[in-house]
Amino acid sequence: MASSWALLAAVLLATHGVAAVSGARAAADATRLPSSGPGFREAPAFRNGDGCPPRGAGERVHIAMTLDANYLRGTVAAVFSILQHTACPEDVSFHFLAARRRDADAVRATFPYLDPSVHLFDPARVSGRISRSVRHALDQPLNYARIYLADTLPRSVRRVIYLDSDVVVVDDVRKLWSVDLDAGGGHVVAAPEYCHTNFTKYFTDAFWSDPRLSATFRQGPHRRRRPCYFNTGVMVIDVARWRAGGYSRRVEEWMAVQKEEKRIYSLGSLPPFLLVLAGEIMPVDHRWNQHGLGGDNAEGRCRSLHPGPISLLHWSGKGKPWLRLDTRKPCTVDYLWEPYDLYKAAATTAIEE
Repeated sequence: MASSWALLAAVLLATHGVAAVSGARAAADATRLPSSGPGFREAPAFRNGDGCPPRGAGERVHIAMTLDANYLRGTVAAVFSILQHTACPEDVSFHFLAARRRDADAVRATFPYLDPSVHLFDPARVSGRISRSVRHALDQPLNYARIYLADTLPRSVRRVIYLDSDVVVVDDVRKLWSVDLDAGGGHVVAAPEYCHTNFTKYFTDAFWSDPRLSATFRQGPHRRRRPCYFNTGVMVIDVARWRAGGYSRRVEEWMAVQKEEKRIYSLGSLPPFLLVLAGEIMPVDHRWNQHGLGGDNAEGRCRSLHPGPISLLHWSGKGKPWLRLDTRKPCTVDYLWEPYDLYKAAATTAIEE
């Protein structure tokens, strides 16, 4: 049964034009992974391919993610997928935002050669600004940590890719890294943009009926294009521009409106990002965020892949692939995530099947 689903996953990815595994060389066979202590198997050590610059001579790709115990299995799978599909894995630097430094122990044990940076995020910094949303998971302080990346990362990091923990990357992440943020007068954020989506649904009637608030989306000197929805789970951020423009403060100001004046949205950290940046981001090819695979925020019903090529799969929504696989109620798309799952219990179940 497991092999049949693995074959289906391969067919789905091939049908949607996913790039093949690139020139990175693994120092071990990923199908025979040694133990790394409780929880996860140790991943193979990935080495740069022949076409990569000499060690230390190439540009480093900086990737930031949060470390949440409830999403740790997803984070490990995401890291594994990134390393497996890039030609130059030794040129990738990972930055993890965590409430406790020991939360990174499992990642260090699973990827002992990786040497990630762990940045402590104090939940108190944002907990008083959070208002209740449609799903409890969206109300956790770490879900808002992306707002403070520019304040958290070292000054030497001038650009970063932020990724949610429920993604897998099936293409070389360096392609996403290379997006031109300087085009069109310069941008702070680049991300796939979805202008066909009903933008009004992300805000309440109280917001749209208040001319003072809804005026923020009018095109003008501070809104170059028509505002469109973008998903904040995949972003390329110019950290220096973010700092210079005071974007953390600007997002906080909208959170204050929500908390102190009136309820203007109900979807966690996404709406304040849209209020500040919609219509101002650099659009990226949709292949870099095949989102919504976790279904809606209420029931997490199964969804199919969108047409077109895929470089990144994103289980945004209520349903998470590891939970649905464990309960033996998976959606078809969850079998695309399963090959990157290094959780030991999952491996045992697959062998038994």
